[in-house]
Amino acid sequence: MANETRILVAEDDVSTHDEWRESLSAWGFNVETAEDGEQATELIKSFHPHILLTDLRMPRKDGLQLLRDIREIGIDLPTVIISGQGDIPDAVEAIKLGALDYLRKPVDPPHLRQMLKNLADNVQMREENLTLRRRLADVGELGPLFGRSLVMRRVITAIERLAQSSASVVITGESGTGKELVARTIHETSPRRGAAYVPVNCAAIPETLMESELFGHERGSFTGADRRKEGCFETANGGTLLLDEITEMKVELQAKLLRVIEEQKLRRVGGTVEIPLDVRVLAASNRDIEQAVRDGKLRSDLYYRLNVFTITLPPLRERADDIPQLVQMFITHYGEQNHKDVAGVDAEVMEAFRAHPWPGNVRQLRNVIERALIVCEGRIIRKNDLPEDFRAATSPDGGFVKIRLGSSLDEVEKEMISRTLEFTGGNKTRAADVLGVSAKTLYNKLERFGQQQPQR
Repeated sequence: MANETRILVAEDDVSTHDEWRESLSAWGFNVETAEDGEQATELIKSFHPHILLTDLRMPRKDGLQLLRDIREIGIDLPTVIISGQGDIPDAVEAIKLGALDYLRKPVDPPHLRQMLKNLADNVQMREENLTLRRRLADVGELGPLFGRSLVMRRVITAIERLAQSSASVVITGESGTGKELVARTIHETSPRRGAAYVPVNCAAIPETLMESELFGHERGSFTGADRRKEGCFETANGGTLLLDEITEMKVELQAKLLRVIEEQKLRRVGGTVEIPLDVRVLAASNRDIEQAVRDGKLRSDLYYRLNVFTITLPPLRERADDIPQLVQMFITHYGEQNHKDVAGVDAEVMEAFRAHPWPGNVRQLRNVIERALIVCEGRIIRKNDLPEDFRAATSPDGGFVKIRLGSSLDEVEKEMISRTLEFTGGNKTRAADVLGVSAKTLYNKLERFGQQQPQR
């Protein structure tokens, strides 16, 4: 423990608090001592301790009155009471006043050290969470996730609220929206962040190996098993396991997975010993997960067990306000990686980015920026540095459509479809996305207008 955790020791016996100062300093804490409750009150105001260790019996102001004063001031100060043989009733009263625990004299040093370490870990986590909340309030940022748009702020708020629990979470969203990043952020802002985070892509592992990959196997349990292997659950023990593309796991294995999650123990393939687990399970899918349940692709009992919380990530086209921030982040990252001094993008490029439907979402934007940085010859990315479909999508009027007063709704609709098709370079699927209609609806409207692609 670094000297970041400040501990105030309130003890009237000078030789005792000098001994404690020496021990606590040797353990890595920053220590101040007070000889009575009055001096402790003043040091709380100036020293700003993270933890208070106080005797019950002190002159001028005892430990109980010190606790009452702290409570009245409204300071959140974790406090441990040191009590003598006959002080148990007062120690119980101290707990009622907000003390976290009490220790009997003589104090056992190893026990005290472990207690203070646990308290210090909680103090550090509380301060980190406070910092995260401030960043969330100021700029909509949580670890590597950020977003000023309302939809992303809702996502970030949800993550910040549920991170402290061990509840299972289902993360849904289109491909490229950042589901794995959300899972990693949940882990890194949780009390489990000191243990392993293990992502498993259920679609990338052959069915024949999936059970062994998850639960491990014993030597000789099947052909080729020449040694014992720990599975992903054991690797993630104490931490977090992400089951990405959960709907791609075969249904028979889902039953075994449910049992392991429910019982928090497993047997390796070919094994007889049950291994206890403490794993938080997150699941992700880019499919409509409820439809997958209805189609029999995902067991309903597994879904209901996993779906304690749901986080749905918005597609990039629904968070256009975040695009400038994302663009700048990718420019900084890939600029450093490729040793390119690029400051940003011009207004025409940004307009094209804001209007683009982004079927590949944030992943697609990242790839476009990385490519543009490689081909860019100046400090500003321009439309000639973009892929062909983006160059076709830009227009001299900035993408605005002018409607003549007196036009019929059919004329307006025809003009919008025509200009949108120009914007997407004739790509009707992307045009339908931009217009917010299905491809079938767009084709029906084109047929009604009597031409495959209306001309202006």
